[in-house]
Amino acid sequence: MDYETIRLEITEGLAVLTFNRPDKYNALNTQMRAEIAHAVKAAGEGARALVITGEGKAFCSGQDLGDRANAADVDLERTLRDEYQPILDAIYESPIPIIAAVNGPAAGAGANIALAADVVIAKESAYFMQAFAKIGLIPDAGGTYWMPRTMGFAKAMGAAMFAEKITARQAADWGLIWEAVADEDFEANWRARGEYLANGPTLAFRHIRKAIRASLDNSLEDQLALEAHAQGDCGKSRDFSEGVMSFLEKRAPKFEGR
Repeated sequence: MDYETIRLEITEGLAVLTFNRPDKYNALNTQMRAEIAHAVKAAGEGARALVITGEGKAFCSGQDLGDRANAADVDLERTLRDEYQPILDAIYESPIPIIAAVNGPAAGAGANIALAADVVIAKESAYFMQAFAKIGLIPDAGGTYWMPRTMGFAKAMGAAMFAEKITARQAADWGLIWEAVADEDFEANWRARGEYLANGPTLAFRHIRKAIRASLDNSLEDQLALEAHAQGDCGKSRDFSEGVMSFLEKRAPKFEGR
């Protein structure tokens, strides 16, 4: 499919989805939201890992407030339900691991789409901002779900109420993201991470994603049962056999993703 507001490229199992409205700092309009949801699903069907990043100076500046003549006329509840939730569902339910490579400012819903990914890598010059309170709104697109679970209640509350910039280094130190990377090393870093996932044990990654997410709500007993079931499934895979053989033969494994 040809997209107008994004790009999707798949090479050797690695899909790269690039937000492509650099003149608008990759702000999200109705068309872009639909294209992102479609592309994430397409990547899940045609690749073994996905990286989401932005073209130009920003990752994503959030909702395009100029998308409608009068922002006050927008039905925000419908927009979140019908246009944002499909993106978040596609990311959460994807069968492949997803990296958000945050190349610049990530604000509002743009920040929260990034936080929905499995791993977030950011340029040191990038920042995250829950800008909603500045225009009389609350964090949405999953922000109130992910922030308390990653950086804790106190940091989440302050980020939501004060709407201040959180630098990439702060985000990494607080546990909001996986790592902050020097600008000059950023692209090489996320590409290497993406290629690692694309060449890794896909079934194991799928179970890792499900197990770690389920632990947020499970009892210990339920989590141990989930682990046992997932491990049994992984233990029957060709990748497990290859992993053991490569270890015994002292060579790098060649995983097939099954």
